[in-house]
Amino acid sequence: MEFINLGSVLIALIITLGLMVSHYLSPLIGRIPGVSERQAASFAGGVAVAYVFLHMLPELVEGNAAVGRLLGQVERLTPLLDLGIFMVALLGFTLYYGLELLAQRAAQRSSAAEGRVYGLHLGMYCLYNFLITYTMPLRVQTGLVYALIFTVAMALHFILSDRNFKRNFPRRFSLRGRLILLASLAAGWVVTALTEPIDVLAVSLMIAFLSGSILYNVFKEELPSERNSSYACFTLGLGIVTALLALEAYLGHAQRAVGG
Repeated sequence: MEFINLGSVLIALIITLGLMVSHYLSPLIGRIPGVSERQAASFAGGVAVAYVFLHMLPELVEGNAAVGRLLGQVERLTPLLDLGIFMVALLGFTLYYGLELLAQRAAQRSSAAEGRVYGLHLGMYCLYNFLITYTMPLRVQTGLVYALIFTVAMALHFILSDRNFKRNFPRRFSLRGRLILLASLAAGWVVTALTEPIDVLAVSLMIAFLSGSILYNVFKEELPSERNSSYACFTLGLGIVTALLALEAYLGHAQRAVGG
């Protein structure tokens, strides 16, 4: 078990509110003066890709090591258990890939079938949002800069995932659906604030599942086709986040060296 301090919970609340605002205002992305939706999508893709490769994948490795130490206390680790957290990430990737295939085929089905697929799609993205804010206090406590970069990446990602909802379910996704997604963000923070301490193993598995689903959504939604992308905006987003993550890693190493 790991206790989360009150400061981290309160900062996570502010971040959660910011993510909720980004969801609510997502329809305005195409109306930002001087910024096209194509440019915004490419910038969001660069931000997300840099975060995934430079922080999320290393985080999976660290999480697997922590889970291995914990499981090693109760039973002998096997090669299969040693791959456990990566298998959970793969499960997240696979489930959201299947979900997207269902959504793309929904328009060819009856209205009732489309409604069921939409409900499943919305429910899975509510789980996605819930996990983001449920694990947020632990992210804040681990490193505020990383949490803030994650927040920016997710806020941009939410805008594009809302666009994907409107593309796949133009007759069904409306303000009501967006409000349900907002509620799932709020629910994640409420649950983590009221149910301390956090179980390290459970959270590591949640983060792994979330990482897999984010990886899929990054490759699917935030790497636009070459006909509808801006490479300059993509590299700008990637470069900014790479520089911030590199700076944070350098400062963290320097601080540990001084403390040691």
